Amino acid sequence: MQIETIVLSHDARGISNLKDYLPADSYTEGAQFFLDEIRDNDGPIIITTGFYIAAAKAPETDGPPGAIAIGNALAELGKEVIYVTDSYAAPLFTDGILETGRVVLFPIADHETSKKFARKLRNEFKPAFLISIERAGLSQDKIYLDMAGRDITAYTAKIDYLFDGQENTLGIGDGGNEIGMGNLAQYIPAVETLPDNPAVTCVTRLLLASISNWLGYGLVAALSKLTGKNLLPAVDWEIEIIRKIIEKGAVDGVSGKAILAVDNLDLDKNAWALTELNKLQG
Repeated sequence: MQIETIVLSHDARGISNLKDYLPADSYTEGAQFFLDEIRDNDGPIIITTGFYIAAAKAPETDGPPGAIAIGNALAELGKEVIYVTDSYAAPLFTDGILETGRVVLFPIADHETSKKFARKLRNEFKPAFLISIERAGLSQDKIYLDMAGRDITAYTAKIDYLFDGQENTLGIGDGGNEIGMGNLAQYIPAVETLPDNPAVTCVTRLLLASISNWLGYGLVAALSKLTGKNLLPAVDWEIEIIRKIIEKGAVDGVSGKAILAVDNLDLDKNAWALTELNKLQG
């Protein structure tokens, strides 16, 4: 079984309908592009995540575990990692959850203030690469919408502006309303189960998954293959991370409840993808 097959399995939203619009072997190629970009660049890698769930007034469980798995893998490769998020998701990146890296808060502000802050971060850190995983992206109307079409702009930092004009970026999403989905914005409304008003923020490489965490692990699996190092976490690690972020306020993104689930999959069903990816490592 290939990485693409694993991460697009159990597709409840129909995101796999878009896969043919991506280049063939986009997962391995995306990982190779990423590795090539960071190999000879000493700058840190910025990872952003954190999606606000309006019904719960809290961030969801999809995104942070995948982001942290990528960050841990990069640390194993000797790279500095900076997590950029907003005040709602920041509690999910505290001591006892993060094993490495640092956290920078991006303010929830107007567009001009956000653009200035994004430029400040790029100038200060000079990142080698930027990754977004399950982070809401601006729509054509310059607002943020959840999968139900609710406006969550007031609760979402405009981290999209970090990606403006950058050629070293990768986006991971599962619903059509995340940073990076601008790459496929013209095709997303044609899929009945995806947003009519998708995100328009583009990235250099876009990767799709049924659950974004799964593709975080999928990227780590691809990096493992390319570097000859097994960088993947164990299933027990994932279960513990999900438990910890729920204790810090995260909720299941579908039900909006503080239950042990990711996108409506309980921990046993959710663990399937990471189990299969670990099998690929031999």
